Amino acid sequence: MTKKNTPPQPWIASGVRTPFAKVDGALAGHDAIGLSVPVVQAMLQRLDGAAPDFAVWGSVVPNLTWSNLAREVLMEAGAPATITAFSTVMACSTSMIGAIEAAGMLNDSSRQLALVGGVESMSRVQIGLGQTLSDWLRKFQKTKTTGEKLQHIASLKLADVGLYIPSVTNRTTGKSMGEHTEITAKEWNIPRAAQDESALSSHKNSVAAWERGFFDDLVIPLGEAKRDGIPRKDTTLEKLGKLPPAFDRSSGKGTLSAGNSSPLTDGAAAIWVGTEAGLSKLPRDTPRVKLVDWEIAAIDFRHEGLLMAPAFAIPRLLERQGLTYNDIGLWEIHEAFSAQVLFHIKAMEDVAFLREKAGVKAVMGTFPRERVNPNGGSVAIGHPFGATGARILSQAVKELAAMPSGTLAIVSICADGGQGSVVLLEAA
Repeated sequence: MTKKNTPPQPWIASGVRTPFAKVDGALAGHDAIGLSVPVVQAMLQRLDGAAPDFAVWGSVVPNLTWSNLAREVLMEAGAPATITAFSTVMACSTSMIGAIEAAGMLNDSSRQLALVGGVESMSRVQIGLGQTLSDWLRKFQKTKTTGEKLQHIASLKLADVGLYIPSVTNRTTGKSMGEHTEITAKEWNIPRAAQDESALSSHKNSVAAWERGFFDDLVIPLGEAKRDGIPRKDTTLEKLGKLPPAFDRSSGKGTLSAGNSSPLTDGAAAIWVGTEAGLSKLPRDTPRVKLVDWEIAAIDFRHEGLLMAPAFAIPRLLERQGLTYNDIGLWEIHEAFSAQVLFHIKAMEDVAFLREKAGVKAVMGTFPRERVNPNGGSVAIGHPFGATGARILSQAVKELAAMPSGTLAIVSICADGGQGSVVLLEAA
């Protein structure tokens, strides 16, 4: 009889990231590779001559000339050419999905340690040609004689000469994430005041974390950028309340503003995913926790809120594990928008929603709001799409590793396309 291999226990260890900066800000001179390379180099230096077995890297808005960003980054960083690398993408969940993929690939022999991360350079988004003009140019390159070239030039119409400028919108609906979130915020009656209070808490927590040194070993300087440029120490409810609606400017009922929404952001981040043997290559003081379980949800965003998937995934994962909200000592919820965090919580406390939509029968109890994002979230820290998963996981790992053994954490990210990813972590 053949003995079946038991998958090894996956672990996540905290990594490093660049400071995060608003689009066209302190990191605007770096493209996705330029942001990623220093992070990868810093990660490899921590191995003291050893190397990861494979790497996963991702970006949501890729450059047209990079067929495999992960491989390009490793080669540019001077990593051993024998490290296999592949790129992945799932909108804002990109580098969390990379961690989940890596965890599923681990074994006890050849795949014990993975370098996982992601990047976004919103300041260096590549503008392309419209499809009609691209088709015309390819056909023009095939012409041979002067007559053929002149005839092809004559066929070009002014309406065909256009550029393709990527936008942060959903392809199916044509609406932006903010427009979708405005709709869901109205459906769940999330008031502007509550959103601004949540945003203020995010700024206060991130500023306090920086001041007490929490981020010192999680963030590496890049050029003149030494720390996140987005958290505002001088933010107040009064200042937030004066900002105009950003996505619903005409109805008089818009509640999302630039102050309670995550900004377009540049940055790169990385984490480690490995077996216990794989993590032995890292310095012993590197924070690490067990990856217990994960859930990936997809909903029909034509009928549900575009960013609602984590509200389905979290209770499903907890029910499977026999847990309630109060059993979780730390919650790290990605803040695409303050409203999105608030309607996730409101939905998860709604018994009818849990039973009729999420299919969860267990009683989950009251959500412990005071345990959410204790060191700040994406509204204050920033949200480089491909990097947020690694950022939030690395931050959660450091937080959780300092808690008593057995303490549990939930980390969740909503993503465009009506999807979301959630992981359950445990302090060793």
